[in-house]
Amino acid sequence: MSAQAILSVQGLTVAHGAIVAVRDVALEVAPGQCLALLGPNGAGKTASVEAIAGLLPKVSGRVMFNGEDISGMPASTVVCRGLALVPQWRELFANFSVEETLLAATNAARGRPAISLEVIFEYFPRLKERRSQIAGSLSGGEQQMLAIGRALVTNPKMILLDEPSAGLAVGIVKTMIDIIGRIQQSGVAILLVEQNLEVATALAERCVVLTAGRMVWSGTVVDAMKTDEIREAYFA
Repeated sequence: MSAQAILSVQGLTVAHGAIVAVRDVALEVAPGQCLALLGPNGAGKTASVEAIAGLLPKVSGRVMFNGEDISGMPASTVVCRGLALVPQWRELFANFSVEETLLAATNAARGRPAISLEVIFEYFPRLKERRSQIAGSLSGGEQQMLAIGRALVTNPKMILLDEPSAGLAVGIVKTMIDIIGRIQQSGVAILLVEQNLEVATALAERCVVLTAGRMVWSGTVVDAMKTDEIREAYFA
C-alpha cells in the first residue's frame, strides 16, 4: 500500500460458487481522489466493490483501508471504519421516510460522530422538502439522492458508488455529478463504478477497466478514451 493511498486492493479474487466473477484485481485510491471502475455489464465491477465492502467473501486478495487490513471484516465493521457503499439498486426500505432512513444510518457511524441531517440537506435540498415522504414514493433521482445521503450521514472517509447514474434522466445525472463532486472536494475519497463515460470523465482522473472479471486497463480516463480498442470494446 502506497503511503498516499487510503484504499489499496491487491490480488482480489471473488467467486460465486464455481464461477469466478473477479480475478486478481488491483487498485489504489488516494484520500479525496475519485477512481473510476469501468467496463461492460458482467465485467465484475459490482462484485469487486461488494467484496471490498465486506458483502461478498473473497477467494483471495488483500484490502487495506486507512492503514488497516479489512479483508476479513464483515460489512457492518467495514462501514464503522469509514468505508460506505451506495449499492447499484439503492436497497432502501420502501416504508421508511427520508428522515427515518437517514437517522437509521447514523447507527452505522458507531465510534465516530455522524454527519448531521442539516448537512445532508445542504447537499440535497430536495430531500429536505421530502423529509416526511416515504422512500418508496420518491422518484428514481430522489431515491439515488437518499441512497447517497444515507452513506454520507455515516461520516465516511470513502464512498463506493455503484453506478449512481443508472436509470436516471440526463438532467438528474448532471445534478448528481455536481453533488458527488462537492462530496469529493470535501475530502471524501470515491471509488466510482460506471458505464457512463460522461460521468466518469467529469469526476475521475484515473480509471481501472475490467472485462470478464479481469483488469484490462489502468491509467487516466483521458488515455482510456483515446484508446480505440478500449473505447470500442467496452463503451460502444
